[in-house]
Amino acid sequence: MLTLHAAPVVRVTPGDAAPLHDAAVAVDGDRIAAIGPLAELRETYPRARVREWPGELGPALVHEGPVPDAPSPRERIHALLRRGATAVLAHHLGDAELRAAAHRGGIAVLDRPRPPALAPAGRADLAVFDADGACLATVVAGRLVHRRR
Repeated sequence: MLTLHAAPVVRVTPGDAAPLHDAAVAVDGDRIAAIGPLAELRETYPRARVREWPGELGPALVHEGPVPDAPSPRERIHALLRRGATAVLAHHLGDAELRAAAHRGGIAVLDRPRPPALAPAGRADLAVFDADGACLATVVAGRLVHRRR
């Protein structure tokens, strides 16, 4: 099912000088179908489910440091998701259990950092942040995996 993730501000890259206002990201499966004004995407995809977010929507983060400590590998990976990260550098996944947890969680494992960005046909890794920078929601390959209540 296609989902429109809508927010007051959508940034295609973290440093966008001209973010989109009242916009959305159309997600079809694990891919981004389109990015644009919410009204236009509602017309283009009239049957899409719409998730409206109160913060700033943009690309999920690449976590470049060590994976946070937690009691289990699964919880360590979930700590990344709670921060809005959907990618981690391979050299920070030192043991097989942590690598397996990252794989199960859909986390992208990168050899080197890359700038996060949203692009049509790209993997649907999104994050929503409030005005204080706290992560409100994380979407990994089109799946909502974290939502702050």
